Amino acid sequence: MLEQARTPLPWHEPLWAALAAQQQFAHAYLFCGPAGAGKRHFAAAFAGWLMCDQPGPQGPCQQCRSCLLRQAGSHPDLLLIEPEEEGKAIRVDAIRQLVGFISQTAQQGGRKVVVLHPAEAMNQNAANALLKSLEEPTAETYLLLISGQPSRLLPTIRSRCRVQPLGLPGLQQARDWLGAELPDVDDNQRTLLLQMAMGAPLRALDLHQQGAVAHREKVVEGVKALLKGQISAPRLAEQWNSIALDLLLDWFAAWTLELLKLNQGAQEAASGTDMDKVLGYLASRIQASELLDWQDWLLQHRRQFDNKANLNRQLFLEKLLARWKMLAERR
Repeated sequence: MLEQARTPLPWHEPLWAALAAQQQFAHAYLFCGPAGAGKRHFAAAFAGWLMCDQPGPQGPCQQCRSCLLRQAGSHPDLLLIEPEEEGKAIRVDAIRQLVGFISQTAQQGGRKVVVLHPAEAMNQNAANALLKSLEEPTAETYLLLISGQPSRLLPTIRSRCRVQPLGLPGLQQARDWLGAELPDVDDNQRTLLLQMAMGAPLRALDLHQQGAVAHREKVVEGVKALLKGQISAPRLAEQWNSIALDLLLDWFAAWTLELLKLNQGAQEAASGTDMDKVLGYLASRIQASELLDWQDWLLQHRRQFDNKANLNRQLFLEKLLARWKMLAERR
């Protein structure tokens, strides 16, 4: 079921106003941008607006029959295409369902909308099957593609869509929004959530729901203990068993980037995070060539994880931690 979003997020209001003011709409849109920026939220609101019987400048009316059906998740002229399981591919059967859907007359007599998310999850056969629908548009039918990695889409698909980048808010706007969403969370934790989310407010909210702050404290303390020789890499990997691997990879990648900046003199001191002392210590001991080798290794394994490679979690973490410790031991 597509999420219920009536209005765009505050930082996307200018784009919304521009779209809502148009007299004619593209047959297909590609909403793209970084994770946590609100692409799916925007597409959901836009889908509702397109289907509403009485849309206003700010969004769908939420009161007409079309809006009520959509809110109930039973609108026959709205189709959501996504993987059967998170992280899996969108297969050609799903696109055949899409083709059948758009060939039919709208049951409510209005517009039909297809939301496809994430578009980059389509396998080759699915992407090729979608092309025909993009080449031969059906009147009053709109395709809304959502992608965090538009470069992975076929160029022929991108060229047939109106590309609408959806970016992140400024730091203060992100803080204000997250403060309204998490009023019972203190400022320091909200700041840490935004740092971990690379400034993406919806990602920060998701991290909070995952208990990421507590996980982060556990990881930082573990890293410090590892570097002091107080715990072994295998034992620490076991203690991190409940922490999502993508979080660990994100944090080590961010720390590596900061180490590179410190090592190359791009910044004079660590940026005041919970790892500033550790990173400052490591930066004074690591040679640039060693740091780049480590980064290559980390990014290679991150790509394997993103591509759903069957990594042995325990062995991978043991090796990661052993290599991380070696960075501090080299002179």
